[in-house]
Amino acid sequence: MVSMRTTLILPDGLIDDACEAAGLKSKTETVVYALREVIRRKRIGELKAMFGTVDVRLDLDKARGRGRLTGR
Repeated sequence: MVSMRTTLILPDGLIDDACEAAGLKSKTETVVYALREVIRRKRIGELKAMFGTVDVRLDLDKARGRGRLTGR
C-alpha cells in the first residue's frame, strides 16, 4: 500500500472526539478508519439498492418443525 503525506485543516476538537469515539490512539488511524467507514457505508448502500423489498411470510411453527397446536 502506498501512503501519502497530506495536511488537513479540521475543526477544533473534531479529530480528538473521533479518536475517543472510535477508541483509536492516533490521528492517522482515526482518519484512515473514517475514510474506510465512508467507503463501507457507500458500498452497503449500493448493495441495498440492488435488492428490492422482500415480502416474507413465514409460519414459525412450521419452520421450527412444530405442527399448529389446536384447541389450546
